[in-house]
Amino acid sequence: MSLLIKNGRVITATDDYVADIFIEEEKVAAIGKNLTANANRIIDASGMLVMPGGVDPHVHLDMPFMGTFSSDTHETGTRAALHGGTTTVIDFVLQKQGHTLSEALAEWNSRANGTAIGDYSFHMAVTDYNESTRVEIKKMVEEEGITSFKTFMAYKGALMIDDRQMVGLMQEVKKQGGMVTVHATNGDMIDYLVAKHRAEGKLSPLYHYLSQPEVTEAEASNRFAEMIQYTGCPGYIVHMTCEGALNAIRRGTTRNKKVFVETCIQYLLLDASLYEKDFEGAKWVMSPPLREKKDQATLWAGINQGLVQVVATDHCPFKWEQKKMGEKDFSKIPNGHPAIEHRMELLYGEGVAKGKITLNKFVEVTSTNPAKIFGMFPRKGTIAVGSDADILLLDANATHKLSVSTHHMNVDYSAYEGWPLTGKVKTVLLRGQVAIENGKCLLPKGYGKFIKRSKVTSII
Repeated sequence: MSLLIKNGRVITATDDYVADIFIEEEKVAAIGKNLTANANRIIDASGMLVMPGGVDPHVHLDMPFMGTFSSDTHETGTRAALHGGTTTVIDFVLQKQGHTLSEALAEWNSRANGTAIGDYSFHMAVTDYNESTRVEIKKMVEEEGITSFKTFMAYKGALMIDDRQMVGLMQEVKKQGGMVTVHATNGDMIDYLVAKHRAEGKLSPLYHYLSQPEVTEAEASNRFAEMIQYTGCPGYIVHMTCEGALNAIRRGTTRNKKVFVETCIQYLLLDASLYEKDFEGAKWVMSPPLREKKDQATLWAGINQGLVQVVATDHCPFKWEQKKMGEKDFSKIPNGHPAIEHRMELLYGEGVAKGKITLNKFVEVTSTNPAKIFGMFPRKGTIAVGSDADILLLDANATHKLSVSTHHMNVDYSAYEGWPLTGKVKTVLLRGQVAIENGKCLLPKGYGKFIKRSKVTSII
């Protein structure tokens, strides 16, 4: 099917112009004024913003965690993402300790293949780095197209690797042309504070926040950056939340450290006062936790300064009954927050519409930069001849409110209930097919493709 989008205001990370876009065989075939291509369908985009589909490089779908599973599957999660204008996600494969990377990949493939509606790729989370794991890195990069390897500096006994393993992994990943990403918090200090608060009978969600003070993230971010500097491996810090952590990276720029920074939409908009809502605060229990107003200001500034390259979600939803597993002990509340559907509209409404960021910066941090950093550009992340026709049409003047009653995520509450926004995603295309129109998903289960990614050394 061919398709012609007429008269839209086309926004990329660098451009802003009015033009027509002709799409054929899943790709953008032509861009220009007054195109007369013979298309099967014409969409009039007059008055609409036409932008590349979002790339969310941090989601957890159908993930086993804390004795349960995140509630969105690859089907429901990618469908919800499409409703919000995100056309490609990168999920995390979790290696089990004592098992291989290949075994973990097979498990995640069995969940995603034939079920995902939107396009997807994988990061490989390395939780047991040893000689056998080292040998598998080359296969992941060259055969599987998985070029990013996640590490945890917290969750000892389940996901965490130590600094010795971290340095060894960095050296091998650099050799194979990949990147190491990190959950950068000081796990030992957090474990101490969790145990201290529990022993004192301080068990409400507020103590989840108080067990992870800013210093735990700032110290770990600096330590990770120093190891990156030593090994020369490209690095990426996921879900950065605070001033102290960003300042550690800011200082590192004077020594040319190769560290990219991601924040998440919740850290720009929500703050730790939500944890004072007694157990309702469990809705926002995530790691790292929400921070303070001053941290929001730092992150917005970091986006405009180019220190924060990506705004993602860390989408990891749990239903309310799952959250209640920790009703009597904050350390048993499944960590996670639903946002895959709302990232684009929240960042537009709170960022662009309120003058905090430009339209070009919006596209840069939601689509182009993650596509570039993770080896999918220019197939993904832009509107250009030859790129996948992943396109969203956004009505900049439409107003609406977010609610559990209207969202498509498989979770029975909204972290943004009643939040008013200006700017609404109206139509979404995935590889040239209309995915979302009139509030409905038109693509079948299994339409999503796994996207193999190029080596990191080719894009930085």
